[in-house]
Amino acid sequence: MLAHQGGWDEILLVAVPILIIAFLLRLAKRRVDRAAAAAHADLPPHPGTGRADDDSEPLDEDPIDRGSDTA
Repeated sequence: MLAHQGGWDEILLVAVPILIIAFLLRLAKRRVDRAAAAAHADLPPHPGTGRADDDSEPLDEDPIDRGSDTA
């Protein structure tokens, strides 16, 4: 039934899976963005900069003290 109908059926065999994959990737990205925004909103601001996403720590607050910070 779909064999050699002027080429449109072959286009659908390629285009439909691509569109489905694009839709699923868009849906996944939207979920990740929402989860990141929710997690970002729950974090308190970082004491040094006022930003919640700053992961840097000063050298003097190193959890493992290996002695002096100078060489």
